[in-house]
Amino acid sequence: MLNKKLLSNILFSMSCVFISFTLASCSTHQKITPLPTPIITQLKAQPLGPMLPIPVQGISQKQLSDTWGVARSHGRKHDGIDIIAPRGTSVSSTTNGVIASLKPNTLGGTVVWIIGPAGSWHYYAHLDTLARGLYVGQQIKVGQRIGTVGNTGNAKHTVSHLHYGIYLDGKGRGAVNPYFYLYGRR
Repeated sequence: MLNKKLLSNILFSMSCVFISFTLASCSTHQKITPLPTPIITQLKAQPLGPMLPIPVQGISQKQLSDTWGVARSHGRKHDGIDIIAPRGTSVSSTTNGVIASLKPNTLGGTVVWIIGPAGSWHYYAHLDTLARGLYVGQQIKVGQRIGTVGNTGNAKHTVSHLHYGIYLDGKGRGAVNPYFYLYGRR
């Protein structure tokens, strides 16, 4: 029969091992994946066309609303447009490119960042799901499915929609109104 002190020490040691294992397996640190430099260089040399396909399946130009610049919480402005669609509707890439990030964030929830032509960054946010098998560094073709419409992140109490943004000066920098790229008038 084990004495109480020995039993206490064993249980404490087992608890420490369990907590250490849990912390290690739940770590938010993600492995940094280098992006394919030759492909990024090729993309930067290509122009970003004046018209891009609408990224949400079944949505027409007439259904788009220009929500660019609308006031948001904490004094922010809307750096994209919202495309309303039922949860689970397919979302596709508007350009050829490379997946630069799949890391979820507080505002966008489940997101995809794609580096496209002219070094443009394309942001797809509030996704319900990601397409199976997506990974950082993966080459993407225009029209390739990347996920489905949802309301994750700060949109959890709103109607399902895709937030789509275009940035011309790097990830999250140099936002431009994507409405005109999708609607075809600038």
